[in-house]
Amino acid sequence: MARLHVLVIAALLAAACGSAPERVGAPSASWLPSPNFDDRRPVFVILHHTSNGTAEQALAVLRDPAREVSAHYLVGRDGRVYQLVDERKRAWHAGASRWGDDVDVNSSSIGIELDNDGAEPFADVQIAALLQLLADLQARYKIPRANFLAHGDVAPTRKVDPSKYFPWKTLADHGFGLWCDAPPSEAPSGFDTTLALQALGYDVSDLRAAVAAFGRHYLATDDEGPELSEPDKAVLACLVEQSRRPAP
Repeated sequence: MARLHVLVIAALLAAACGSAPERVGAPSASWLPSPNFDDRRPVFVILHHTSNGTAEQALAVLRDPAREVSAHYLVGRDGRVYQLVDERKRAWHAGASRWGDDVDVNSSSIGIELDNDGAEPFADVQIAALLQLLADLQARYKIPRANFLAHGDVAPTRKVDPSKYFPWKTLADHGFGLWCDAPPSEAPSGFDTTLALQALGYDVSDLRAAVAAFGRHYLATDDEGPELSEPDKAVLACLVEQSRRPAP
C-alpha cells in the first residue's frame, strides 16, 4: 500500500497567522473555564469527487476564499492525502443536505474529496489510501458502518458525486458503508419504495432524485427513476434490513 502522506495545510496556515485566541465568547463575561467539554465529534463521512482534472486544481478551489467551499481531506489520484481543515472544525463540503433527521450534515461529518473528474474509474492507489484514511477515522470516532455516504446521497437534488464508477462494494468489504451481496429474489409483499428509501436515510421530497441517488450508490447506474425494478427493490429491502442490525 502506498505510504499515506498527510499535509496539514490548515495547521500551517494557523501557525503563520499567530496564536489562536484563548476563547470566543461575550467580551463582557468573566472567563471561568470548565474542564467539562469536548470537541465536535463527527458521526458521518461524506465522500465527493472533485470534478477537476488535477489535485492542484482542486486544492486551488478548496482554498479559495471566494469559492466558500472546503473539505477536511483531499485524496489525489496518486494516493497522496492532503488535509485542509482541522477535523474538529466544520468544513463547507455538503451544503444544503439531509440524511434522516440530520439537516446540517456539515456540522456532523468529515468531508473527503477524491481527485476525479466524475467520468473515470478511481485509481487503485487512490482507493488504497482512502481505505487507510477511513480506517483511521472510524477507529478514532467510532463512526457507524452505515454512515459512510456519498454527497449525492445527502443532497440528491443537487449532487451526483462520487459517480457511478466509485467502488462502494470495495469500501463495504472493508467495513465502510452498507452493501448487499446476496439480496432476496424479491422484496417483501407490500414493499413501499418511498418508505424504504426514507428509512435508509434519503430525503424523499423529490422521489425521482432519491431513486437516482440510490441507484448510483448501490446499483452503479445513472437511471433517473422514478421507479425501481423488482430486483432493485429487493436490494433496497436488503439494505434497510442491514441498517437495522445492531453494530457488531
